[in-house]
Amino acid sequence: MRGRGRRAYRTRFVAAGAAAVTVAAGLGVRAVTDGAPAKYAGDALYTVLICALVALCAPRARPLTVAGTGLVLSWAVELLQLTGLPAELSRHSAVARLVLGSTFNAPDLLWYAVGAAAAWGVHTAALRGVRAMAAASRAPVPPTSASR
Repeated sequence: MRGRGRRAYRTRFVAAGAAAVTVAAGLGVRAVTDGAPAKYAGDALYTVLICALVALCAPRARPLTVAGTGLVLSWAVELLQLTGLPAELSRHSAVARLVLGSTFNAPDLLWYAVGAAAAWGVHTAALRGVRAMAAASRAPVPPTSASR
């Protein structure tokens, strides 16, 4: 595996890990709190999870593209709830209830944006760190006193 293929593999590996951590964070939030804080944290984490899955599927996508796609998909699911289709599917399937929800709630749209912004920030910071490490590994090593 060379350059770009290796980077895509690493990105997918990190994205899969981020997805797992996001699910764990969502379960943790639900375990320690309830009500509005848990609901809105869950909304934000829902979008973070979608962003991680987008990065998993498109490892070369830029952070803004990943976050934007995650936000648009989250908003689309929320707006789909206006049709009643998710509510009907949720009555028959726990998976549908988790993925699609059941009732439209306008504040969710804001919390999805918060999640997308968080995912963008983490993704951008991670890329900067990787680039800095790569640049440092290409920099010439100064001579040490032992090599003189």
